[in-house]
Amino acid sequence: MTTTLSVGRLFDRLKDVLELVPIGEPIGLDRPVTSPEVSSPGLVLAGYTERFVPDRCQILGETEITYITSLEESRRLDVLRQFFRLPFPCCFITKGLTLSDEFVHEAAAAGMPLFRSPLKTNEFYRRIKPAMEEEFAPRTTLHGSLADVYGVGLLLIGQSGIGKSECVLDLVERGHRMVADDMVIVLKRGNDVLIGKGHELQRHHMEIRGVGLVDIPALFGIRAVRQQKRIEVVVELEFWRGDAHLDRTGLDLENTDILGVQIPRICVPLNPGKNITVILEVLAMNHLLRYAGVNPAEQFNERLIARMRSATERRRSPREVEVRRYLQEDNE
Repeated sequence: MTTTLSVGRLFDRLKDVLELVPIGEPIGLDRPVTSPEVSSPGLVLAGYTERFVPDRCQILGETEITYITSLEESRRLDVLRQFFRLPFPCCFITKGLTLSDEFVHEAAAAGMPLFRSPLKTNEFYRRIKPAMEEEFAPRTTLHGSLADVYGVGLLLIGQSGIGKSECVLDLVERGHRMVADDMVIVLKRGNDVLIGKGHELQRHHMEIRGVGLVDIPALFGIRAVRQQKRIEVVVELEFWRGDAHLDRTGLDLENTDILGVQIPRICVPLNPGKNITVILEVLAMNHLLRYAGVNPAEQFNERLIARMRSATERRRSPREVEVRRYLQEDNE
């Protein structure tokens, strides 16, 4: 899912974390922001523009502003006009620095939006980089419910009405945490990390058929929810079918692809009397065991194979055992 990010939308999303305030009249807010990278102009202010990377938001700190102020008036105007003609979306001023009237005037003449932040330049970079990466992260929307069970992010999927919300509600009642219900927004971080969260308008509400909307934090407390969680296991709920082929050992794990990331996928059939909540807890604990390097299915399989080999050895005649030992020890 791709959306066009404008300077105005970027300001609305980052104004709190970066403590931004606009400088001058609100102009250029419809300019597109097409790159998550930000940079300082550096040698561009000295006239060297061959290595300038376009489409990046520019950050001016005390060094850049002091340099511009130190120039003679005619040279200063030329530098400002050349700088604001470059193709970048907007300009951030750090440390709450005061700009000259000519600086603001030249920016307005070029239609360049300016924003000021009281943060120091290093702190501004530290905050804006992860925020920009999140804005430009690949994302998609999935129909399902996401819960944090023993620290493991379980994404429950399945056809509508199968009981995903009821499973998460039961997990919350047992002390686990809900992340999102019905619609999960998935963002890709780095190469292999998927972060799931709910829509901002949902506010951790859950729809229970026959009951209606339920406010989870109001009923169970703020500890019953969390804002986002890494998706680690996909659990597909499906109705029981007698002819369905199901993995009964756990040796043949299946994966599902979400935004190019392979996530373990486990199918859980539903039939009367099955305690699905306990099964989900076991799935989470089993995932933790695998993450720690313990695979119960493989260990059981290895013990079974060793027992079968031992039984085969006992069935051999003493003569066969002696010949086998001789051939194994013959090193000539």
